[in-house]
Amino acid sequence: MTSIPTTKLPDGSFMPVFGLGTWGMGESRASFEAEARALRSGLDLGVTLIDTAEMYGSGGAERVVASAIAGRRDEAYLVSKVLPSNAGHRQAIRACEESLKRIGTDRLDLYLLHWRGGVPLAETVRAFEDLRKAGKILRWGVSNFDVEDIRELETISNACATNQVLYNLARRGIEYDLIPMSRELSMPIMAYSPIEQGRLIGDRTLADIAAAHSATPAQIALAWMLDRPGIVVIPKSSRPSHVMENLMSISIRLTSADHAALDAAFPPPRRKRSLEMI
Repeated sequence: MTSIPTTKLPDGSFMPVFGLGTWGMGESRASFEAEARALRSGLDLGVTLIDTAEMYGSGGAERVVASAIAGRRDEAYLVSKVLPSNAGHRQAIRACEESLKRIGTDRLDLYLLHWRGGVPLAETVRAFEDLRKAGKILRWGVSNFDVEDIRELETISNACATNQVLYNLARRGIEYDLIPMSRELSMPIMAYSPIEQGRLIGDRTLADIAAAHSATPAQIALAWMLDRPGIVVIPKSSRPSHVMENLMSISIRLTSADHAALDAAFPPPRRKRSLEMI
């Protein structure tokens, strides 16, 4: 098993900085067992963080997670998300309970609002707090929130654990203001699509750096993110071999020259950019 570093959450607890995403899982019966096997292989390797959502596969991804963690719930750090259409007080509580049933557990380690909708934030926060008091979730957070959204949320509650957003070498806009703000609040960023859904692996700069480290471009893209404090990566892997490959990025140490080359190929932002989503 691999020892995975952690990052501290505002409540004093710790979250692994490397996990497994499930976006795109649970959409086909034919791939169900293979997907569950990939998640199981992660648990075998010491990867405890599994990120899912009621939206993924219309609940299918949560069922894949259920199969993967059967008999091993206490080994897993489970994250799921509620759709904005279900973010009202009663609806969010019901949606969480349905997610718990699909996953086959009595609690989530972290429950996120998937993105902002028409429901007032205060109402969603009240639902989250009621779920936390009932022991159905241990903590809550948000996803796809920009700086102004976080500022508004902070006027309602300072209990938000994390913000899950799109972030990778090709999508560095949040470095301008959202990451600095998150660090001030001691609120880690969960980065989804850290390899840009595989599109980064064909980049020449990544390939050259990977060759120097006897690694793959995907591993270098992940290692670059893992070098940054307060960043949690959740790459999706549908095969055990990919889970192992991605996990090995934890041991890669990029040089200052590597970072300079990556900054030249993927320049950091010089101005505010709108939050990107995919």
